[in-house]
Amino acid sequence: MRVRALFFASYREWAGTDALELRLGEGATVADAVTLVRRRPGLERIPESAVVAVNEEYAPSETALRDGDEVAFIPPVSGG
Repeated sequence: MRVRALFFASYREWAGTDALELRLGEGATVADAVTLVRRRPGLERIPESAVVAVNEEYAPSETALRDGDEVAFIPPVSGG
């Protein structure tokens, strides 16, 4: 299956792009997508417990993915 990984803020800088296509096996989860992304040079800095949204909704690591999903990697935000 193919999913589109989206990167924001510092994650975008580390990736050198705002999006990548990921190929995952059937039955893959958010955790599998995170593991695959973290194998790319520069993206190993993304934490295993990264905040992720699937199709614009926050999703826990055990969320099952489907072909065509968008998986957004959202870095921590601080402010004041």
